[in-house]
Amino acid sequence: VQLVESGGGSVQAGESLRLSCTVSGALRFRMGWFRQAAGKEREEVATIESLSGSTRYADSVKGRFTISLDKTKRLNNTQSMLYLQMNSLKPADTAMYYCAAGSRGSFNYWGQGTQVTVS
Repeated sequence: VQLVESGGGSVQAGESLRLSCTVSGALRFRMGWFRQAAGKEREEVATIESLSGSTRYADSVKGRFTISLDKTKRLNNTQSMLYLQMNSLKPADTAMYYCAAGSRGSFNYWGQGTQVTVS
């Protein structure tokens, strides 16, 4: 599985961004978005189960962020897309955001990250 994020950038507080993750290869049981701010540990932002569509959000982003999975296959049935719609952004959302894929127990595959800066 290869994961490539895009869509980060610099925005003002209150604005929106949509992050995208191109997933090459088979989808894993869980897909998710994590973030790591400077000097802080990485934290789980949102996850989605590929089969059921069940989602989970960190308390800090509930009601503002939405994770979604587009399983429509592209490029000869090899790619899917994972999204994170982020609304009402706050300076506290500033971080490097990572796309991840894994099983029930852990996330084993990671993208390279995309920076989100909110001022």
